[in-house]
Amino acid sequence: MPTEKPFVIAIDGPAAAGKGTLAERLAGHYGLPYLDTGLLYRAIGRLMADRGFDLDDAVLAGQIAEALDPEDLKHPGLRGRESGELASRVAVHPSVREALVAFQRGYATRMPGAVLDGRDIGTVICPEADVKIYVTASPEVRARRRTDELAAKGRTVDYERILAEVRERDARDSGRPTAPLKPAPDAVLLDTSHLDRDGAFAAATAIIDGRRG
Repeated sequence: MPTEKPFVIAIDGPAAAGKGTLAERLAGHYGLPYLDTGLLYRAIGRLMADRGFDLDDAVLAGQIAEALDPEDLKHPGLRGRESGELASRVAVHPSVREALVAFQRGYATRMPGAVLDGRDIGTVICPEADVKIYVTASPEVRARRRTDELAAKGRTVDYERILAEVRERDARDSGRPTAPLKPAPDAVLLDTSHLDRDGAFAAATAIIDGRRG
């Protein structure tokens, strides 16, 4: 008789591709816990910035990561653009990543499993995940989505500046020496450039249900 094991769904992809919204919706659909792993890095970046620490100090960043409290993930500003940039900066430090890998793997391996989204879930954190989906979209589409999102919040934003930031962050995340942003060899590519949220959800559930048999 086969041993029951956690069912893990890994959702990876660049910023503003829609992976977070999709992952959270999939978790609700399949009755699985959801972890936005990007919040871990955002929390560290935010903590360091708020305390006036040097974000390029790898040793200090690692110490902050080791002492991270779950309550730190509730900071109201973690989902903002600034925190996203801070996260990308501290994520390049191997000391930070090492401190968080065990936490993420422990979360994923508890029953009944989990949905995790990030940039290296399928390649580093959960290479044995049951389903791996790499969610992407063109830089132009992602910049437009981010611009519209910020405009809806009443902020004055420049599309060209957002596009430049998206491209810069892609280059930084893809070029980092530790766990660079890239799809796992066995990940299914889901391009959401021409899909709305419902379309992306339908495509993802088709992928997952196909893997579940």
